[in-house]
Amino acid sequence: MPVNSFDSYPLTWKPEKEKLKPPYYKSLAEDLEGKIRSGLLQAGTKLPPQREIADYLDLNYTTITRVYEICKKKGLIYGTQGKGTFVSPHSAEDITIMSPSASNEYIELGDINGFSQYSGLVEQATQAVIQKGYLKNLYEYSYPAGHPHQLAAGVRWMEQLGIHTDFEHTAIFAGAQNALTVAFLSLFSPGDKIATDEYTYSNFIELAKLLNLVLIPVKGDEKGMLPEELQKNCMINRIKGIYLIPTCANPTTITIPLKRREELAAIIRKNNLILVEDDISTWLIAEDRKVLPSMFDILGGQSIYICGMTKSLCPGLRIAYMAFGEQFKDIILHGLSNVNIKTSSFDAEIITELILNANAYKIAAKKRLWTKQNCLLYAKIFQDFTDKYEEISYYQWLPLNTSKAFREVENDLLNKGVRVYHSERFAVTGNAGQNFLRISMCSAESTKKLERGLYILKDYLKANPF
Repeated sequence: MPVNSFDSYPLTWKPEKEKLKPPYYKSLAEDLEGKIRSGLLQAGTKLPPQREIADYLDLNYTTITRVYEICKKKGLIYGTQGKGTFVSPHSAEDITIMSPSASNEYIELGDINGFSQYSGLVEQATQAVIQKGYLKNLYEYSYPAGHPHQLAAGVRWMEQLGIHTDFEHTAIFAGAQNALTVAFLSLFSPGDKIATDEYTYSNFIELAKLLNLVLIPVKGDEKGMLPEELQKNCMINRIKGIYLIPTCANPTTITIPLKRREELAAIIRKNNLILVEDDISTWLIAEDRKVLPSMFDILGGQSIYICGMTKSLCPGLRIAYMAFGEQFKDIILHGLSNVNIKTSSFDAEIITELILNANAYKIAAKKRLWTKQNCLLYAKIFQDFTDKYEEISYYQWLPLNTSKAFREVENDLLNKGVRVYHSERFAVTGNAGQNFLRISMCSAESTKKLERGLYILKDYLKANPF
């Protein structure tokens, strides 16, 4: 008899033997998934070692290994070398951040909508496009990657952001999320491992689940991902790709300095990783600071770079540019043609008009000014809570000392009239001993509403020191 095969043995996951049926790996995987999704196994629960489960069930060790691998590919569990296997955060819930319908019930400090109320110049550009003699050409199903003059405008916009490419290595997508989907679906396969920051864009975490990609969180510091930690994970986990937001990372606001970018690029080259670089914030600092070289340029264009336009110009115009190296050109265009819903040529033409008539730069300048003012307001209100804040960012990352569940914190604040997002939404494998709130600087509709919302949040934190 196996040493552990007795009913009273304490196991966090204890499959019911009598309900198992061949093939056992499939039956066990379904049991484990069911217990996780139902909440019986909570996020962070340490699962029994594979050998113990195998002994308890009197099954081959490799059967349990197969079960764990199936659940890892689904994003339900993750392993940490030397510590064990744990239930993943968000495995039983959806953390997708969706733009809300307009509401007077709360002040929006969660979603990042990019000052959507500022639309006058966009309306002018729309009228200009309507009056163009070639309008009917925009209604045709042609140029799936974008009309040549639209691509040229995109190349011009990206150049100010430190991206040097040409229209033959550029494509237009219906928003950055669509571009991310095509990139990861085209370049990776289910089970592939992708390195990312410990906190990252929550909708990317959900996308990885849908595509059955395994996210490997890599430790970082105040300068971003640590190169030595990336190298260590490459050796341990056989990582194939890496997802980075090098400038004002969502949600942490960290900008990776040049030396660190170069160090990370060296690791990427050494291990032949495929980099997908997501850029939503470089345009915010392009006027005030010297723009740092993009990872795309440091790697000589041999990577993927995505530049969304919704936050900089207009949230309702779902347009994003993707630049890619020659080695990725065919596979990206193939993916775009077979996966991507055709990007609206009309929307792309409006963005093109704004870039060519220079009003895009006027819109960006106005939004920079508002962002700076709102960040200063945040710094003033929360000076007693933190001395760290980003001078120009669409969001702030406020430390939160609490053991409350993230839904409880979010719901408490929503009931008080403010919506914010807890750091648990952005944690790849759970908060690392510290909680935060991501607070939007660009979604409250007015400075007065933002100020009122920030004071509601401050009062809540004072009344709940946790």
